[in-house]
Amino acid sequence: MLIVLSGLPGTGKTTLARELARRLDAVHLRIDSIETALARSVLRIRSAEDAGYVVAYAVAEDNLRLGHAAIADSVNPIELTRSAWRDVAARAGCDVVEVEVVCPDTAEHRRRVEERTADIEGQRVPSWADVTARHYEPWTVDRVVVDTAADTVDDCASDVLERLRNSNGR
Repeated sequence: MLIVLSGLPGTGKTTLARELARRLDAVHLRIDSIETALARSVLRIRSAEDAGYVVAYAVAEDNLRLGHAAIADSVNPIELTRSAWRDVAARAGCDVVEVEVVCPDTAEHRRRVEERTADIEGQRVPSWADVTARHYEPWTVDRVVVDTAADTVDDCASDVLERLRNSNGR
């Protein structure tokens, strides 16, 4: 199974991804880690454009073909990238669950963004102005929406897993 987490920076995607990966013993594919590593590489790729996503798609597909669950952790702001994740799952012959992580409490969201520190060497964390100016397309397909302002990470992870169990008839 491929679980694709999407949402603006500071909504709690990585925190949720880590918890889901721990509970499912799944591979955690974090675009921030990949893009930061590309910037630190000898190529010094600063504007990774689609490179981070392309690498993550390939690593996800390899792991899914081996039977591992994978958690994709990225802003995933446009239909093009969302569709590409669906294509990865289709090629690997597995289910995909799309999860939009939101923090509708603007004050809380802003606090998280402004207090966030880099947890990856060389990572540049976005400012609140960066987050609010970011292009993020509305969704056109069904997805699970998780409100991280309303619940703890434990509750959010339990909610996602419960929805997965219910959707699979288990």
